[in-house]
Amino acid sequence: MDLQDKIIRLKKEKNAVILAHYYQRPEIQEVADHIGDSLGLSQRAADTHSDIIVFAGVHFMAETAKILNPEKKVLLPDLTAGCSLADSCPPGAFRDFIHSHPDHIVVTYINCSAEIKAMSDYVCTSSNAEKIIRSLPPDRPILFAPDKNLGKFLIQQTGRELLLWDGSCVVHEAFSMDKLFDLYRKHPDAQIMAHPESESHILKIAHYIGSTAGMIAHAKKFPKDKFIVATEAGILYEMQKEVPGAQLIPAPSHEDNTCGCSECAFMKANTLEKLYHCLYHETPHIDLPKTLMQKASVPIERMLELSR
Repeated sequence: MDLQDKIIRLKKEKNAVILAHYYQRPEIQEVADHIGDSLGLSQRAADTHSDIIVFAGVHFMAETAKILNPEKKVLLPDLTAGCSLADSCPPGAFRDFIHSHPDHIVVTYINCSAEIKAMSDYVCTSSNAEKIIRSLPPDRPILFAPDKNLGKFLIQQTGRELLLWDGSCVVHEAFSMDKLFDLYRKHPDAQIMAHPESESHILKIAHYIGSTAGMIAHAKKFPKDKFIVATEAGILYEMQKEVPGAQLIPAPSHEDNTCGCSECAFMKANTLEKLYHCLYHETPHIDLPKTLMQKASVPIERMLELSR
């Protein structure tokens, strides 16, 4: 019996559910019960009736699942699977930032730690950020963290002034403008799709800007087209399954690596073997203080309510 079969058997025996982000390795996506972006997976985590949640993603995602399911066991195959964007917003410095602007509504992108969420009024994802910003009282100033690129995009889309925290994702800032132009010259019939965590100069030339789930939905509208995709390359596996007739080309990064694309080392820290051992031994698991989970659940629940 191979590892994938063993994992599927263990899921049934332990009444476990595996949630996997689009950026996970293909072999992990194959055994997942649900594959999605941060919003979709948060919704799945909130609605699950399983005893165990295995989150094939990064640490902040597993924390969010635990916050929504404080009584359930939430497992993460590799505890070192962090996030450069979440790391760019340390709780102590962020607390001082908030205290310096006490009149602001605090909106944080879900790519942050549980401690940051607990200081927030609202949490958002790239799928619903614009909707949440537009829902807030126009006479109240807004503080947005941690992603400055998503924040700049939201300012452009909504016309609201946002006070931005200076954070970013190394994966989405790795795209090379020069290489992208060279690639587009070779494929002038392609549509460029970009995630809003990308830098402004990348977004300016994109034909479509959206979340990972939004990119897949957009590609399905043009199932025989050609796309240059500017986000973590792991999305291409599920996207190709959804649009088998489309030609998908990963946007090039500054770094000359084996794939020529932008990959998240944190996302790729999870492997099928780690997933199996994690489920078999039911460790490592996410453990958060009860008071922290209670505070962090408030802005997350507000987000989920606005997203229904």
